Amino acid sequence: MFPKFIKIVIAIAFLGYAVYQFIEGNIGNGIAMIFLAGIFVFLYYKNELILLSFLRLRKQDFDGTQRWLNRIKKPESALTQKQQGYFYFLHGVIEAQKNLTKAERHFKKAISLGLNMKHDLAMAKLSLAGIVMQKRRKREATLLLNEAKKLDKQNMLADQIKLMQQQLKKI
Repeated sequence: MFPKFIKIVIAIAFLGYAVYQFIEGNIGNGIAMIFLAGIFVFLYYKNELILLSFLRLRKQDFDGTQRWLNRIKKPESALTQKQQGYFYFLHGVIEAQKNLTKAERHFKKAISLGLNMKHDLAMAKLSLAGIVMQKRRKREATLLLNEAKKLDKQNMLADQIKLMQQQLKKI
């Protein structure tokens, strides 16, 4: 909702007011101001619109997810690089239901920008491998599946990877 530089300015203002409250002897108010500043620092690193989009996605509400993502007008200036990666990842998930070419473009952009967690990156590569496999590009799909397998340390995607490898053998 707020541009990222305004979030930092607000956090600094809350910290300054917290110091003032400590000097005045209002310890409780100072601690509350530090928590408020912490919220704005958290929202600097985790964009609130992307968090709300993920909540809609968990409920399988693709239209709601799209509405929250459409509120971000200029992702290049409003989001950090990793947040942009998640922005394009979410667009890829939504577009995978409709248009595979757009979804492929979004997943590639998300992978190039980077994602915070390894399993998210593995999921993006797995989804991209599925799209590439549907377009009959076997070599690229194999490479993406192997990269996803390396990134999946907790074996959360092991079943999907095995299933896609079996389907890849049939091509």
